Amino acid sequence: MQVLLIDPRQAKRAPGRPKTDRLDCQWLQRLHAYGLLAGAFRPDDQVCVLRAYLRHRQMLLTYAAHQIQHRQKALEQMNLKLTQVVSDITGVTGLAILKAIIAGERDPQPLAQLRNPHCHHDADDIATALQGTWRAEHLCAWQQAVALYAFYHPQVALCDQQIKRHLETFADKSAGQPLPPKARRHKKTNEPRFDARTPLYRLAGVDLTTIEGIEEHTALVILSEIGTDMHRWPSVKHFWSWLGRCPQHKISGGKVLSRRVRPGAHRVTVALRLAARSLHHSPSALGAFFRRMKARLGTPKAITATAHKLARLVYSLLQHGSAYVQQGLDAYEAQYRARKVTTMAKQAKALGYALVPLAAQG
Repeated sequence: MQVLLIDPRQAKRAPGRPKTDRLDCQWLQRLHAYGLLAGAFRPDDQVCVLRAYLRHRQMLLTYAAHQIQHRQKALEQMNLKLTQVVSDITGVTGLAILKAIIAGERDPQPLAQLRNPHCHHDADDIATALQGTWRAEHLCAWQQAVALYAFYHPQVALCDQQIKRHLETFADKSAGQPLPPKARRHKKTNEPRFDARTPLYRLAGVDLTTIEGIEEHTALVILSEIGTDMHRWPSVKHFWSWLGRCPQHKISGGKVLSRRVRPGAHRVTVALRLAARSLHHSPSALGAFFRRMKARLGTPKAITATAHKLARLVYSLLQHGSAYVQQGLDAYEAQYRARKVTTMAKQAKALGYALVPLAAQG
């Protein structure tokens, strides 16, 4: 027996749907018998296990982020304005003050002396911000939020070990080719605490991190959601439509009423949009494309357009197994200039003029 997971919108399109659960099951069976229901995408079982680990890890990080919000709320209720003088209460200065408060220190002056030398505010500003009420009920809530935050991060570390162990079970598709070196960078707080680039290269046979904007965590999320078999989608247009980013044209009487994309927070789409947003200052062709789209269409549409370009690159690498060749900023600008000149020449010819370069006139 083959079990299919279907999109509920497919059952709603056909008229005559019954309203009870028992009749609804019969209605689904009838639609499936007529071939009106198509199975939704589901990766292989081995990829589903990796996807479950990644989603559980993201859930733990969400819970930890909620505890930071609870901690900030308790500080505000005690009239402690620490968040206004410290940019990140989980940073060096914030953690030092946090540990001192847990140890029983309440005097603002000794607490302010724990600031990091790189902190923008001086000790007097921090001492003024730490003059609060220290109410027992809010202090209890703050201590519990701190304890829960400290509890979740070891669980995330255990989840990282499970992910690393499961990545080693995938078949090697790299054909023995060594992974090219890549410049090291500072890892962010919520990224996996292991080298995910090597096992991901063995899993996919290509290195997705060579694409500008896509780092190890982004590649891990993408491969855990879609797998490596891109034959599920006949073309890159089908792939982008599955991500829910294609505009849905609503036309009435030949007039386009709306071109909005379908609402939804697909995990691959979110990862690609975050990767596209990080290209704002990138000295690459993708960075230049993002800046050009931003100047012409605005930031939201520029992020969507750049994420679409990243999705096409990911599809091409996984589909054909070819390595990504980075295009420099100068090459992109020269290509864009040549395309612009060709377009202007065609427009001038259509109006009865000829486009002549300044050097040729001299």
